[in-house]
Amino acid sequence: MNRFFGAALIAAIAIPAVSVPSVASAQARGTYERHDDRHDRRDYRQDRRDDRRDARRDRREDRRDARWDRRDDRRDRAHRWAENDWRHYRNANRAYFARGHWNAPFRYTRFRAGVRIAPAYYGTRFVIADPWRYHLPPLRAGYLRYVRHYDDVLVIDMRRGVVVRVYNNFYW
Repeated sequence: MNRFFGAALIAAIAIPAVSVPSVASAQARGTYERHDDRHDRRDYRQDRRDDRRDARRDRREDRRDARWDRRDDRRDRAHRWAENDWRHYRNANRAYFARGHWNAPFRYTRFRAGVRIAPAYYGTRFVIADPWRYHLPPLRAGYLRYVRHYDDVLVIDMRRGVVVRVYNNFYW
């Protein structure tokens, strides 16, 4: 039994002596880990703050760009002629739309869209070379041309000879 008490006494003294340094080293390692965790959390918060700031800046720049685009669109619309803008312009500038002494070698025929006409009606001498002067809307690229036919203006597909659109009583 003496041996048992002796072994217990040695164990009681030796175990805390051996375990204390391991606990102390564990605490030292824990403080460093907490210190690193604190720095990691601070870096994470800083990164999130920077991301939010960048997102706000991007949204602000996007709104500014959208404002400029709308402004440019409005300016473009002011210089682009719509379908019937020529009517107001014609009323204000009658001299441009005066019929004058214009005669064709054929009689007047009232055309409608979709009709195929002879090349004599849309020859180069009848093509309106400067439609912007009359504020006519721009045509799609290709074979479409404005052609004068007495007081009317016809939009002709020059390749097929088909009337695409008719502006009746365009000239006075």
